Amino acid sequence: MLTLNGKKIEIGHFPDGTLLMKEYVERQYDAQRSAVIGWYFAENEELAALIYLVGHLKAHGVSRIHLDMPYIPNARQDRVKSDEDVFTLKYFADTINWLGFASVTVLDPHSTVSEALFDNLIVRTPQEYIAKVVAAIGDENLMMFYPDEGAMKRYSALADKPFAFGIKKRDWATGQIMGLDVSGAAERIKGSRVLIVDDICSRGGTFYHSAKKLKELGAAQVYLYVTHCENSILQGEVLTSGLIERVFTTNSILTAEHENITVLN
Repeated sequence: MLTLNGKKIEIGHFPDGTLLMKEYVERQYDAQRSAVIGWYFAENEELAALIYLVGHLKAHGVSRIHLDMPYIPNARQDRVKSDEDVFTLKYFADTINWLGFASVTVLDPHSTVSEALFDNLIVRTPQEYIAKVVAAIGDENLMMFYPDEGAMKRYSALADKPFAFGIKKRDWATGQIMGLDVSGAAERIKGSRVLIVDDICSRGGTFYHSAKKLKELGAAQVYLYVTHCENSILQGEVLTSGLIERVFTTNSILTAEHENITVLN
């Protein structure tokens, strides 16, 4: 979904499938001829719509355009291992840079590679959302769990709580997670309420194995916060295993609904 200064952009289609867009620009920028485009990613077609919208704004005298893009599309393709791999994140960033935004604001990017590729980048941490989750579930006897060392380094300073972190055990032939070991304050897990924190969830295999291990170690309750949650979470074991009490996420990319998911705006 694209918005212009908070107003949703309606995107239609001509019979040939190309985009049909209308926007009365003069009502959508301020006296400084600036505007803010919000992009809550749902599909790749929105990139074409973004390009057309920026061109339309510039043609109507809007000189400073800010992009608020909480989730970075293509962020998973942040490295290439062979010549046949297409570095989609880089070329996506090149396109965003070409559009010449005055600022590009993102939330909790997947890796530092993303941060290095975009011009005029403003990075927001998920600290305020983690604080909201802690307030919602209560901080009594609560500790944090980070599924890997990378997550521990990113998030451990955002919450003043004891924590442990996972060390994943993978089948390197298939990439499948077989389980995990726990480091950090593992001795405090028994009897504690545990909040798992990470940046992104697809089907949630990492979080299923994390919750399974935490329960084996005696955790009383397990909760999950992920900044960006794909609709595919409904197809995994996170919501069906009964191991995780509730999932918290933002509305950066999630459009699906589930009774055990709380979405933070």
